[in-house]
Amino acid sequence: MFTLIELIISIHLFICVSTGVTMTEEVELQLPKNVVDGSDRISLSVLGDILGRALKNLDGLLQMPYGCGEQNMALLAPNIYILEYLTNTEQLTPAIRDKATKFLTSGYQRQLNYKHVDGAYSTFGQGSGNTWLTAFVLRSFGKAKSFIYIDPAKLEQSKTWLERQQDKHGCFVRLGKLFNNRMKGGVTDEVTLTAYITSSMLELNMSVSDPVVYSSLSCLRNSTSDLSNTYTTALLAYTFTLAGDMETRAQLLQHLDTISLQEGDLLHWTQTSSETSASLAVEISSYVLLASLSASPLSTTDLGYASRIVRWLVRQQNAYGGFSSTQDTVVALQALALYSTRVYSREGASTVTVQCPSGAQHLFEVNQNNKLLYQERALQDTEGRYSVEVKGSACASVQVSECAPPNTKVQDMVLYITAKFKRLRNFLPSLFPFKHTLDIIQEVSVKNLKPAVIKIYDYYQPSDQAETEYVFPCQ
Repeated sequence: MFTLIELIISIHLFICVSTGVTMTEEVELQLPKNVVDGSDRISLSVLGDILGRALKNLDGLLQMPYGCGEQNMALLAPNIYILEYLTNTEQLTPAIRDKATKFLTSGYQRQLNYKHVDGAYSTFGQGSGNTWLTAFVLRSFGKAKSFIYIDPAKLEQSKTWLERQQDKHGCFVRLGKLFNNRMKGGVTDEVTLTAYITSSMLELNMSVSDPVVYSSLSCLRNSTSDLSNTYTTALLAYTFTLAGDMETRAQLLQHLDTISLQEGDLLHWTQTSSETSASLAVEISSYVLLASLSASPLSTTDLGYASRIVRWLVRQQNAYGGFSSTQDTVVALQALALYSTRVYSREGASTVTVQCPSGAQHLFEVNQNNKLLYQERALQDTEGRYSVEVKGSACASVQVSECAPPNTKVQDMVLYITAKFKRLRNFLPSLFPFKHTLDIIQEVSVKNLKPAVIKIYDYYQPSDQAETEYVFPCQ
């Protein structure tokens, strides 16, 4: 499979104003050097809802390959959170419901291909069941049953299988290959996995007095003295918030606040001070946001704190409303949906004025009748400083997108290659370098053919990447 490459650069702003207040932010656009002159397209889009862009692109939140149980769930789950939000705020229309439930139904049917007879799920439907993926499926299907038919017997079977993976200390045993990098490679593996499974059960309204949940919370409480792993700490804060343990929650959130990264009115977290993974930072920050918003009642201070996280998260979105990888997209959209529910208002309107570098102006009206309407204008200035002014009494989500094909002599293409092999029993693959050979055919002869780029990256942490060039050997 291949697709033509197109550079898409997007800048997101989320601006909220109150009556009598005007806010202005500036956006600087600069074209990359390797684009064809005059080929770029600039567009400006405005919505009255931070989930509007994801709603418009439910089938394309991520420009990444799909083909396994975890990736399928990452495509399915955002539909659930958006449907919940629109239902809770009475904005769900028959057209939106029909579109989203079709995606849910097809995703549900595909996911059953990865189900084992004992109720567990695995990434490719083979080998042993995967505890993390089974919990992911359980929490998603448990919510999806409000919108489509989910076989209750299959849900109960998965829940029973998960419960059998709990050890005598209340912690859950890791089974199956974990492709999510956040849950492997450290001493907190067991704690992180247990927190994820426990939060899944609590999201499905299992009682804290349930023997399985009670035991898993005991396992987690024994681990709260070690807060060295920021990802685990954020997930624990969310889990104890759902459990109603406000004392432990306060302890965890207080620690997280001391290690937060603040940039003006933006707030976020990373795993370490030197961490550069946007995907990981999005996931951690989203769990803190969920923890901040899941308590009751919420004060204006709580909402103000949450809004700083939201403004940072929105700036990390891709042009389609998703994020850089699968799990960060799922968790971030869940958190943004919860925030949108908490701050939703049936009143208010704003005017968005965009001043272009050339002096041209564009006006957009955002009100209660068009909050989910995707308003877009083509812009002429490909570089320079844009000024975005919002005035009124409502929030506006603004995106400036720049699309440009790269300057190459031949069309680039993106290849999604999955290599599969069946392993001999009790044999492990060696750690020697892996070699893959790919035959390509030249259909049109081109003079002065330029080198092409090969790029390899970690699916769950795209910032971990390497690239090199290759040349056609026969010219």
